[in-house]
Amino acid sequence: MSSVPNQDQKPKNSPSSPSHNEENAWVEGIKTIGLSIILALGIRTFVAEARYIPSGSMLPTLEINDRLIIDKLSYRFTEPQRGDVVVFNPTEELSLQYNDAFIKRIIGLPGETLEVRDGQVFVNGEPIEEDYIAEEPQYKWGPETIPEGEFLVLGDNRNNSFDSHYWGFVPRENIIGRAVVRFWPLDRLGGVDRSF
Repeated sequence: MSSVPNQDQKPKNSPSSPSHNEENAWVEGIKTIGLSIILALGIRTFVAEARYIPSGSMLPTLEINDRLIIDKLSYRFTEPQRGDVVVFNPTEELSLQYNDAFIKRIIGLPGETLEVRDGQVFVNGEPIEEDYIAEEPQYKWGPETIPEGEFLVLGDNRNNSFDSHYWGFVPRENIIGRAVVRFWPLDRLGGVDRSF
């Protein structure tokens, strides 16, 4: 006659003890958090990142404290274009005084000759239409030819922008990415137009 096993006695192949399950939950939680951090850093490094606007140099297009998404991926496949609003690291000369990235609009492309005079920007002798600027530039600059692999960038608030007309051109390798979407404030939610 076989005996009925004691119901209070744990079978040999029973699931792990509660303390072991708690340990597994902690390990899984740490793995999940670690993977999330790695993915977030990977996305921020190679795909997109959020930035805010600290100054009025891009008025009226971008206002102080606007929050933007910067596309870092597309410039791996295409070259920056005139009209793109770009975030870039300071040039070597500027990096002695500034650590933070700048945001400006690309106006001049490699090989082009630019001049600012009579309240107008001229590219290769032809005036360009700029309906996005705060006011006409009240300074004269150039004519100057942009070296290969470099870009001329200006703020949309032309007369109140520390940009290429002060310190020169931006090397291609300094460009981090292009501003594509404003996500804050909500009443200004939308794309950042190239305007060209």
